[in-house]
Amino acid sequence: MKEVVLGLLGLGNIGGGVWDLIREFGSEVEKRTGLSLRVKRALVLDKRIHGGKEVPDEVLTTDAADILEDPEIRIVCEFLGGEQPAASMMLRALENGKSVVTANKMALSLHFDELRAMARKTGAGLYYEASVGGAIPIINAIQSPLIANHIEQIIGIVNGTTNYILTRMAAEGAEYETVLKDAQRLGLAEPDPTADVEGMDAAYKLSILGSLAFRSRVYVEQVYREGITRITPEDIAFGREMGYVLKLLAIGKDNGDAIEARVHPAFLPADHPLARVDGSLNAVYLYGHSFKDMMLEGRGAGDAPTASAIVGDIVQAAQNATHPIPFLREQPVPVADDWQSKYFIRMKAKDAPGVLAEVTGLLAGEGISVSAMMQKGAVPGGKATLIVITHIAPEKAVQRVVKSLNPEICQVENVIRVEG
Repeated sequence: MKEVVLGLLGLGNIGGGVWDLIREFGSEVEKRTGLSLRVKRALVLDKRIHGGKEVPDEVLTTDAADILEDPEIRIVCEFLGGEQPAASMMLRALENGKSVVTANKMALSLHFDELRAMARKTGAGLYYEASVGGAIPIINAIQSPLIANHIEQIIGIVNGTTNYILTRMAAEGAEYETVLKDAQRLGLAEPDPTADVEGMDAAYKLSILGSLAFRSRVYVEQVYREGITRITPEDIAFGREMGYVLKLLAIGKDNGDAIEARVHPAFLPADHPLARVDGSLNAVYLYGHSFKDMMLEGRGAGDAPTASAIVGDIVQAAQNATHPIPFLREQPVPVADDWQSKYFIRMKAKDAPGVLAEVTGLLAGEGISVSAMMQKGAVPGGKATLIVITHIAPEKAVQRVVKSLNPEICQVENVIRVEG
């Protein structure tokens, strides 16, 4: 039996979930692996908050040095959240030769280069399975079982809050704000939901996934991002009528000379594997040259699923004689600011001769052809809802058309990309 001495930076929801899982399931982990997991220290802001909650007083500390500088502690688990001081503490732990396990997608995405470099320098391990997709083993899949593949596409539902909101809007025809308030009441959305609903959380995760899958650094500021705040029940209903389901997607594609990295709402064909992933579930769809299509689905958030992934990383860190460092190309592949997609364009247009000709004429002028068209609520002399779905076209060309339309006869109310 080998004892593994741990230090926990933070004892909130995730840190507390890890503490509980080790305490309740640690003996079974020991039987399966021969590793005895012992938490020596846990960093907290105030000992009184955690006192009496089955955490011994001698474990609690308010001084990070008690963990970062203790030679007996070999694995440091970071649960502070946010960029700092989490990134600096992880860097210090690695500098001291301690392996680091984290679920912190923000700190990891923003400081991946320096954390990876320090791990390489000292031979310590850097493990972050729980940073994307909670209990879904997507990081391990990319780095180990799928290593003999050129991964061409990653398309993921990697934010449970937005998936829950869009699922409810689709099922009930409810407005965005109404469902958001329910999600906040249920604890599925933060009091300030901006990071989720504006796609920032998903962008951090795509930065990590894209860097690993495409072996080229994808910085979060290179990820094109749109949130779900402009989505209406009408968009979802019209899309369904035309055979599509709306999701907030994190999309990465390796096109050879450039990488696409974008987070935005997108319609998927109703028979696409990701289209049936509802509620707060997460899923990642991959396409590789050898394995072809694959999808991993599961609980992407919550203390218990996240703790499961973290303890799995702890076991790997303790068992590995040498720690894996992902290979990334020295010269990153450029990240594209233009890409090819289909587009759903919803407009309010005058029900008058010549309107359709103007719309289709502007599209044709940019070399964009129409795949489908639908008109709703036509009133002679009034306004009708006009839906156009294009064939695959360049992003910038579609945006030029949208800006060129005469708002007096045709007002664009939303433009949503169509994938799959």
